[in-house]
Order: sequence, then structure tokens, then C-alpha cells
Amino acid sequence: MGDRLKGKIAVVTGAASGVGKQDALLFAREGARVVLTDVNEEAGREVAAQIGDAALFVRHDISSETGWNDVFGAAQTTFGTPDVLVNNAAVLLLGSIEDTTLEQWQRVLRINAEGYFLGCRAAVKAMKEKGGSIVNMSSVAALGGLGMFCAYSASKGAVTAMTRAIAAHCKQQGYKVRCNTIHPDGILTPMTAPFFGAAEETRDALTQSVDPHGRMCLPEDIANLVLFLASDESRFINGSEYRIDNAQMIMGIA
Repeated sequence: MGDRLKGKIAVVTGAASGVGKQDALLFAREGARVVLTDVNEEAGREVAAQIGDAALFVRHDISSETGWNDVFGAAQTTFGTPDVLVNNAAVLLLGSIEDTTLEQWQRVLRINAEGYFLGCRAAVKAMKEKGGSIVNMSSVAALGGLGMFCAYSASKGAVTAMTRAIAAHCKQQGYKVRCNTIHPDGILTPMTAPFFGAAEETRDALTQSVDPHGRMCLPEDIANLVLFLASDESRFINGSEYRIDNAQMIMGIA
């Protein structure tokens, strides 16, 4: 189509790889100007270079309040007030309730929950006059729980509940700002590959067809839904939760 985000300005975190990278590339193809952020400066700048003049890279730790001010300031200076925020950056640490340390718990919550709070707060402040869309990446872990990812499940649960609160607040205040969550089961990305042993042949098989028994999808599968929620096509969707899990959760299989 090529113009589903024509004229829009988007901020995408964690855009150096995985889902964030695919979001940024797809947004640009659909007419958006994109501010890419990540702690991986080298890879982030490479993605921005692929896009060209419609992209700006900002090195960004999402758990930093001043970092968020810098991102939205750079976006405003270079392109204008953002219309879209995709909170995508996150960390995934293995650990059940019995073996997760307090330090690990605090690190995961600081990045995955507090980082998203800071981003949403900055986005609502920037968008409340003109309107916009916030897309928060959550997980099926927020809905069903994953025993071996205690802190991660908790952080994504916080994101999901916060998203509903933001949607309700913006509606009550009369802001044209929508806020929704996406809940994948598993995505083949550099972050998840070490945990699931995702081989290259697995990715190739998924690229060709969807395994009816499979639990892992590709970043592109997520990016297509992110695009829809970022666009005006979803203008009446607010405070909603979208699962991308190949029916895994409703089957009740851990």
C-alpha cells in the first residue's frame, strides 16, 4: 500500500534488531518518519541508514527519564511532534520465583515496566493536543504467566494494566490518544533465541508457512499488527489486548 502512515511521525524503541527493527522498516515503507532508539548504537544507526532521510537514530536507555526527554526533544526538532510511540525495548531474564534475585527483579521491572511508564507519560504529554497511538509490547506471560520467567511476567503484567489505565485516562480527558497492547507467545529474535535454541532452519520453515503446532513467530508477524494499531485504520481501538500466539493460550498448554 505504501501510505498507511503517510505524514506520521513515530518513535520506536529497541529498533536496532528484532521486532523494533521490523517496525521501523515497515513504518518507513508506509510513509512515516521514524525516530529509532536503542542502547545498541552501531546496529541502530545501521537500521536508520537503511531507511535514509526519513529516519533518526537516538541512543536511548528507556529506564532513563532524561533519556525520554532527549528522544522526544530530538523528534520534535527533526520531524515534529510524534503521532506514534511503540514501546518495544525490553529485557528477558530466566528465573522462577525461587531463584530470581532481588537485583534481577529490580532490573527487569526498571526497564520493562518503569521504562514503558516513562515513555507513555512522555507520549501522552506530547500527543494530547494532536492525538496519537501508543503501542505497548506485552506478552502472553502477562495473561497466563510463565513459571520460569517470574520477573518478566510481572513486568509485562504491569505494562498491560498500565495500558488500560492510560486508555481510560485519555478517554476521560478527551484526548485523542489511544493505547493498546500486543501479547506474543514467542518471537524468533536475538533476545529470545538463546532461550529457545531457535535454529536457522526453524526460521526458514516459519517463513514459508505457519506450523499449526508452532509457538514461535517472526518479527514481521508482530510488525504487521503494530502497523495496524499505529495507523488510523484502528482509530476506534483503545485499551485492547491482542494475542499473537497461534491459539496457544486458549489451549491451556504451558
